Amino acid sequence: MNRRRPTLITALTLTAVAALTLSACGGDDSPDKGEGKIAGADAANATPSESLSDTASASPDRPKIALPDDVTYKFEWAKTGDPGKNAVLRDAEQRIKAVDMAIAEQDPLHAAYRYYSEGEAAADSEKYIQEFVDHKARTTGLTRYYGESVALNDDGTAALVYCEDQSKSFNKFLKTGKADVTQVTDDSYVVYAGTLRKNGKGVWVTERLSSERGSAKCRP
Repeated sequence: MNRRRPTLITALTLTAVAALTLSACGGDDSPDKGEGKIAGADAANATPSESLSDTASASPDRPKIALPDDVTYKFEWAKTGDPGKNAVLRDAEQRIKAVDMAIAEQDPLHAAYRYYSEGEAAADSEKYIQEFVDHKARTTGLTRYYGESVALNDDGTAALVYCEDQSKSFNKFLKTGKADVTQVTDDSYVVYAGTLRKNGKGVWVTERLSSERGSAKCRP
């Protein structure tokens, strides 16, 4: 098994997002544009978004996210200065945590991640969580998110690209309590592209999500 996206647990490879290509993650790959870098990742004035989730609506409908102490995150997403884009990032962050909570609680139909996802994204997340359940495993360690790019589209959707660093996150077997600590490789870095839409509750739900493991755009 390999980190948080194990060999036995197939990586999320969902329908490609037509509205946003992976090139949006870094633009032109010519050397003078900074090959292999994420656009905006090194912005000196970026403000970390640890507090983005703190701005979540106080609506009683929003599920409470509670995770084991050994499941931690470092979201390096920057506040954009645009309330709409900040809301997209906030709800995407909550979806990520909700999926890990469903894995920790071994519940493929957990209401929390379904609150933040619909359609293809929800269906594929269910399958992904189920494989952790089948292998009696969950996630552990620190996962870092960075290199985000978000756009609000005229059709009411949002396009989001971001990177995930899994070099310090692993699989943990429930029976033994032991983590499967593996070496860091190019596959420890994953780029995601998603489409979100604001629902009637004002929540930005993820409808589609695609991923590419080992992306040069996300590797250090």
